[in-house]
Amino acid sequence: MAIAKAERLMNLALCLLGTRRPLSKRELRESIEAYLEAGSDDSFNRMFERDKDDLRELGLVIETVENLDGEVGYLARRDSNRLPPITLDAEEAAALGLAAKVWQQARLAGAASGALQKLRAAGLPEDVDPYGAHGALEPRIPVHEAAFEPLMLACRDHRPVVFDYRKASAAQPGQRHVEPWALECWRGHWYLAGWDRDRGAERVFRLSRITGKVRSRSGRFTVPVPDVVTVRETVASWAGETADRSARIRLRSGAGYPLRAKATVVREVGDGWDELEIPYGHGLDAWLVEFGPDVVVLEPAELRADVVDRLRAVAKG
Repeated sequence: MAIAKAERLMNLALCLLGTRRPLSKRELRESIEAYLEAGSDDSFNRMFERDKDDLRELGLVIETVENLDGEVGYLARRDSNRLPPITLDAEEAAALGLAAKVWQQARLAGAASGALQKLRAAGLPEDVDPYGAHGALEPRIPVHEAAFEPLMLACRDHRPVVFDYRKASAAQPGQRHVEPWALECWRGHWYLAGWDRDRGAERVFRLSRITGKVRSRSGRFTVPVPDVVTVRETVASWAGETADRSARIRLRSGAGYPLRAKATVVREVGDGWDELEIPYGHGLDAWLVEFGPDVVVLEPAELRADVVDRLRAVAKG
């Protein structure tokens, strides 16, 4: 069946590329044997629409033209389907290969491989192996969250979404209505930046805290997408990466390794506790709450109060 479909796609592509005028569905059906063998008009229509979408996915530019009688025709102009000569040196080819390898474990693997095949067809030298150069490097971007794919498609298509999101300080998830802008990976975690309709402000969401399915919604965005979306900078400020102050906490021995990695000072105080000094910035209280009874905030007083308030909110549910 795969061979039959490949032959059918090839025949359709040749018909569309070889014509000087738009061909109607009827003419295409009469010209391609596989379409003549379709059992009914509905079967042919479904087959043709799938084939047309597959060719467009492969990169063929197919135009839809309506004549004076209102009949729709299709053609693929040669000048619209011809790339200029591609000249890449070894370093540029290696960069493309590494970029493609990044996505080998994600949904974009097929698109990345297809892009390299198109570059080959457009003139990428056969003796240049974009996968082979710098073979010791094995880049990977882990994508374990089920929310990644629907959010990626929603960002691409500018479609609003709805999902349930569990904040660090909340016992139960709450529903969010979001206009998704961009996805970005930072320190092993994926984040979504977008416009939170309920709060009327830009927000960043960690994908691992999205529960249940991401549902698409009809309609357009209500605010324009910024030219630059600073996901990393926002998350870094929340995590205290850009802090100019320090906080002093007690941490149970053998616990809280992410906090230990950020600490500027670590002192053993006995009885199974250590004392740490860590950068203090916006959002540190929410992060400390995640470590529960393993963390005690000593100072500053406002940070201790914020952590206590968050813990009380969690206890109340």
